[in-house]
Amino acid sequence: MMVEDRGLQCPLCGAQRVWKDGIRHANEGDVQRYLCRDCGYRFSETRLNSSDPPEHVENIHSIRFYPKVALLYDRQVGATEPKAAKNLVEVETRQEQAAGATSTPNDPATTRGKLVEYTWWMNKQGYARESIRGYLSCVRTLWKRGANLYDPETVKDVIARQKWSANRKRNVINAYSLFLKMEGLTWDKPKCRVTRKIPFIPTEEELDALIAGCGRKTATFLQLLKETAMRSGEAKRLCWTDLDFERQLITLNDPEKGSNPRVWKVSAKLVGMLNALPKNRLRVFGTGPINSQKTTFYRARKRLAAKLQNPRLLRISFHTFRHWKATMLYHKTKDPYYVKEFLGHKSLKSTEIYITIERTIFEPTSDEFTVRVVDNPDALKALLEVGFEYVCEQDALVFLRKRK
Repeated sequence: MMVEDRGLQCPLCGAQRVWKDGIRHANEGDVQRYLCRDCGYRFSETRLNSSDPPEHVENIHSIRFYPKVALLYDRQVGATEPKAAKNLVEVETRQEQAAGATSTPNDPATTRGKLVEYTWWMNKQGYARESIRGYLSCVRTLWKRGANLYDPETVKDVIARQKWSANRKRNVINAYSLFLKMEGLTWDKPKCRVTRKIPFIPTEEELDALIAGCGRKTATFLQLLKETAMRSGEAKRLCWTDLDFERQLITLNDPEKGSNPRVWKVSAKLVGMLNALPKNRLRVFGTGPINSQKTTFYRARKRLAAKLQNPRLLRISFHTFRHWKATMLYHKTKDPYYVKEFLGHKSLKSTEIYITIERTIFEPTSDEFTVRVVDNPDALKALLEVGFEYVCEQDALVFLRKRK
């Protein structure tokens, strides 16, 4: 049961997303316990039971699946101050040692504890939550498939047996290298050559067919990707407060992959589609995982590909909309720096691929031109609007041309 209407706040992070979490029976009477859904902190509320200052009843290690900060929280046991609490893994380890138990570096309990430590170490190093989740998944996969995380040779054996793509293999190698760095160890990394592929660029008609064939929520999500070239994760985290319906603006202040914040002017069509969505949550597209939305899209894509007899639709993913927008934007402006800022890239090198794609897709098929010569601004404006390109100016005359 949520208790936000009481004005109750978490004593650790100050959030009001607080839920009732059972009753603790104590000598002084029953004590209502609460759980903060933002930071995972469990506590009791003094105004309900007239007890001493807020008492932290019980904290354990937990993984939150749909959190604002997606990482393993270092929740703690039996202490009134978070800094004075004991880590659960350390407590269990001490208990085992006291009982005469022995552990090996690849023991399941020890490895799980190391994965928790690895997560917290990356958090302290300032890694993004998506990077933490991805690296943790890679190292856990190695361990579950038989690798001893303290024996690099067994890790190499596991990697060599997998039928992973070059990108996946590179990510796993980088994740394990980071794990060894935390432990103060090194290894001779296996070679992994990643070839950059040319992305698939569909036609606008194919994108519009997909948007029209999806449900209201998914169609709005796709239209947003088409107009703004957001990454799907960025669009999923979009909040209603980021939208300015009056001026038709969308602001992104929480970009992925270290990109720059951006703001876009969008169409009235997209504004109308966004307005039609229910506004009963903070985020526009809900708080569920992005994979759930991908599954819905993939099912609609498969159905539409069969219905329209167009297998090319099966090659379209969420990220394809970003590639398409970047290519079309460069074709329209011929300004790579504008495309770079639109996409939020830190370096122009990331944008160069779209220049190559645009030149290939829109390669001229004829070397014959129609030439016009004008001597007044109105005529010049009219010709530029219909596709003529400026060539030069001589004797107060402006020369323009347009490919036939």
